[in-house]
Amino acid sequence: MRDLPLNLGLIGALLAMAAAGLLLGETQLSAAQYAQAFADLGSGPGQVLWEIRAPRTAAAAVVGAALGLAGAVMQGLLRNPLADPGVLGVSGGAGLGAALAIALGAGATAGAVEGAALAAALATGVLLTALAARFREPETLILFGVALSAFAGALTSLVFNFSPSPVTLAEVFAWLLGSVANRDWGDIGRQLVPLGIGASLSVYAARGLVMLSLGEETAALSGLPMRRLRAAAVAGASLLTGAAVAMAGIVGFVGLAAPHLVRAGAGADPARVLLPSALAGAVLLVAADLAARLIPTDLELKLGVVTALFGAPLFALIAWRAARSWRG
Repeated sequence: MRDLPLNLGLIGALLAMAAAGLLLGETQLSAAQYAQAFADLGSGPGQVLWEIRAPRTAAAAVVGAALGLAGAVMQGLLRNPLADPGVLGVSGGAGLGAALAIALGAGATAGAVEGAALAAALATGVLLTALAARFREPETLILFGVALSAFAGALTSLVFNFSPSPVTLAEVFAWLLGSVANRDWGDIGRQLVPLGIGASLSVYAARGLVMLSLGEETAALSGLPMRRLRAAAVAGASLLTGAAVAMAGIVGFVGLAAPHLVRAGAGADPARVLLPSALAGAVLLVAADLAARLIPTDLELKLGVVTALFGAPLFALIAWRAARSWRG
């Protein structure tokens, strides 16, 4: 029960941020209009709140939770504090799938781009799951992931080079920068199944993450089906990341930051870090989306830009602390 106050605090913070996301925005509403929105869902103010702001805020929370959980799983599996959902190339693969779908003209079909992103993430996840079942060393999996990420990035660059029109190029670029603007309840609903399966696999893999934290030899002697648990961890993180990218495009650093923000309160047990990381990821991304909406710019900032602005310095701080610990 050590992490109960932490979880309750994160739930409170998430509810507060969600309320802010619902009540604050570019369109300023009066107190009377807010009252009308809650009394009549079909009114103009009601549509602003329940058809624009509410699904956007919910999408940010779901994507942040998925990335935070995937980041905690990856850091536990690879025993590397710098690991995040993009380290195995799943984000890059999903981005490539979306870019190809847009370049081929599927952007006008509802759900086509999201489906292509998820399918590409699943294909990458299947390959990584097979590798995780074959190789025990986290370094090997990281190297494969870096190679896959670089290859996906190169293919995405080819899509840019051969883009048939500037409009298509702009659509691909906007997708890769990440955003939950204009998301509706259907966009969220289409990803609930892969998100649920990914979360279930992550919880199932938690036993293996605990054993891995005690060392490879201890894990091998534990009697647990470690190959199966490793494969479940990779598959779960891949599904979570793929569904997140399908919903919001590529959003970096949330999966890296969320586990670090809660680890001091949740402890070193990788299993106990999972839920707080998901909650922290949701809080971070709702806050980042709110910042993207409220920062006064001519064009609204993309969500991936906001997370990178705050996440890159955090990444550097984590790397600096890790370097000091290794030297010490």
